[in-house]
Amino acid sequence: MTPIPPGLETLDFRFAGNRAVPAFTPVLVGVVGSGNLEVMLEPGDGSECAVHVQTSARGFAPVWQAVLDDFHHRHDLAGVRVSINDMGATPAVVSLRLDQAVRELQP
Repeated sequence: MTPIPPGLETLDFRFAGNRAVPAFTPVLVGVVGSGNLEVMLEPGDGSECAVHVQTSARGFAPVWQAVLDDFHHRHDLAGVRVSINDMGATPAVVSLRLDQAVRELQP
């Protein structure tokens, strides 16, 4: 097994979205800290939902893919850019923070 180098891992995901979000100001939920993360939603371009992850838990790209696939399946956002700064949050906490951020978009 190849050792994982130290430092943050950066992951990028893109999803074709169908649910356009009306104009909104950026949304920030959560706090970067041990075992937690912050999620920021910003207006994006086109019909994609772009997700940028910086995480201290290296080597978990398949887990991130599964969590974000589930998020996209539930919300199907279009024209949104998601930034996640993670310090080892569990998949359940990631889903919770993503859902909290989406709820902030609701009028």
